[in-house]
Amino acid sequence: MNGGRLIAVVGPSGVGKDSVMAGIHAAMPQLHLVRRVITRAPALKGEDYDAVTVSQFQQMIADGAFSIHWGAHDLCYGLPVTVKYQLNKGTDCMANFSRKALAQATQIFPRFSVLNITAEPATLASRLADRARETEEEIIRRLAQADKPLPSGLDVIHLSNDGPLQQTVARAVAALQPARV
Repeated sequence: MNGGRLIAVVGPSGVGKDSVMAGIHAAMPQLHLVRRVITRAPALKGEDYDAVTVSQFQQMIADGAFSIHWGAHDLCYGLPVTVKYQLNKGTDCMANFSRKALAQATQIFPRFSVLNITAEPATLASRLADRARETEEEIIRRLAQADKPLPSGLDVIHLSNDGPLQQTVARAVAALQPARV
C-alpha cells in the first residue's frame, strides 16, 4: 500500500486557510486534519491548535514529538509525529503549513502536495484587521510577505480565495480528489 498524502496548505496570513480547510474537511471527512502545536496564546479565534510555551516547545523538539517544525512570525509551529502514523495507514492528511518549511517537508513526507491559497492584498488586509489578532505593525509585516514565492519543484495546486468560500471549497475539493477512472 502506498502511504497517505500530506497536503500542506499555505498562503499569506488572512487568506482564509483555516476556513478553506474546514470546508474541505466537511466535504471530505476521510481527510485527517492535523492539529498543530504553536507557541501562541491559547484560545485565539481561528485555527484549532495546541498552545505551548517556548520552553515546552523546545522540550518537545528534544523529545522527538514533531515530524516537522519551523519558526515564523516570532512563533514556533510543529506537526506532531502522529501524522506519520496516519500517513503510514494510508490516510491523506491536511495541515496548515509555512512556505519556508516546504522544502524540508519534501524530504520527510514521500507523498507531498501543496495547496497554495491566494487572495488580493485588499482582501488580506481586511481579513487580518477583522480577526484582531495582530497589531497594525504586525499586519503590515504580514502583508509585505504575502507574495513570497514557493520553492520550485513542488506538486502545487493554486487556489484563489477572493470570492465566496463555498466556491473556493468546491474548487479545492475537485482539485484534491483522486482522478476517476
